[in-house]
Amino acid sequence: MALGLLITGVAMPISQAAPVYTFPVQGCKYTYGKYHHNYPATDILTHVGCLFVAPTAGVVDEVNRIDRFTWKTDLGADRGGLSISIIGDDGVRYYGSHLSYISAKIVPGYLVKVGEVMGRTGDSGDARGTAPHLHFGISWPTPPGIWWVRRGELYPWKYLDAWKIGKNLSPVQSVKALEKKVGLVPKQVGY
Repeated sequence: MALGLLITGVAMPISQAAPVYTFPVQGCKYTYGKYHHNYPATDILTHVGCLFVAPTAGVVDEVNRIDRFTWKTDLGADRGGLSISIIGDDGVRYYGSHLSYISAKIVPGYLVKVGEVMGRTGDSGDARGTAPHLHFGISWPTPPGIWWVRRGELYPWKYLDAWKIGKNLSPVQSVKALEKKVGLVPKQVGY
């Protein structure tokens, strides 16, 4: 495996093999829709404590282990509660939030394998008091702090549909095209 892109200070391995993908929630029944309320993402409704696994191999980019969300401030950057983003070996960022638990080994720079358990689903952040779910977003890597891109820029449902039946549908070309259209740091849409 050769070292590739330098993203947020971490050298990413670039696999020579085609990426392999898996559905990011394991061990529980789930449902999800094709649309999200006001920006591209998907909420995978399930129970608290289901496994959140790496949807593909890559490197952990950002980890938030502290739920800072409060309706008093209602900060977009805090809405996800406990969250993890990885940069896949394919160069795409995958984000999961509203977690109830994050494995101690999941730290920025840690190399994850496809299907590796990273945490457990929950209702942290602005999901507190609602149906437990995994907020799942797909985007491109950005500098730290660009939370409105991290949370999702490309609707993931068609990839989730493929991954749940074992197909390796890659979002790479769609993510590249969208980034080219809107730029590395587009204007924030939604809240």
